[in-house]
Amino acid sequence: MSFEGKVALVTGASRGIGRAIAETLAARGAKVVGTATSQSGADAISDYL
Repeated sequence: MSFEGKVALVTGASRGIGRAIAETLAARGAKVVGTATSQSGADAISDYL
């Protein structure tokens, strides 16, 4: 399934299930916006997206 042209908001995207979902959506073409509760979590999202 392609998510080209779609935007996905993923909460808890810095680790665990949220990260797996964000990575999968990005791999399938979505533009992903991820949230985290700490600066280090936000940095982790930036590193893999």
